[in-house]
Amino acid sequence: MKRKWPVYLLFITVALGAGALSGWLIADSVQAYEQMPHPPGSPSAGAFPWVWSFLYLLMGVSAARIWLSPQPGSRSALLLWGLQLAVNFAWPLLFFDLQMVWLAFFWLLLLWLLVFSMIRAFSAVDSWAAKLQLPYLLWLSYAAYLNLAQGLLSNRLI
Repeated sequence: MKRKWPVYLLFITVALGAGALSGWLIADSVQAYEQMPHPPGSPSAGAFPWVWSFLYLLMGVSAARIWLSPQPGSRSALLLWGLQLAVNFAWPLLFFDLQMVWLAFFWLLLLWLLVFSMIRAFSAVDSWAAKLQLPYLLWLSYAAYLNLAQGLLSNRLI
């Protein structure tokens, strides 16, 4: 385990760092979000950092497990991890900063598909790494509902 902890620390830091940077970039825009009408079931803006921090922690732990695995397919699974992290990073910029709600919704669907693909790739390498991503996929499903409903509210379609 002594040789493994730096790998865990690295992946957790990368995941949390991506989330922190994205959060920092949108910090001023979150106030505008608070003023918008919200769909039923919307959490307060203060809940997002807690949930995302937990999800980024799980992302880092599962990616480290994949990195440390001798199973074939681990490198391609990690490429999916990196790609979904990049797409994840851009979503808040689209939604909060640019207020491109509909583009953000379709971007989120792309992210959902990437995470689903990543989970499948992870499951071929390490089943626990894949299972650690299930809360992320569930949260993205909930986020897609919120994003879609926000788009409908913004266009006064509901």
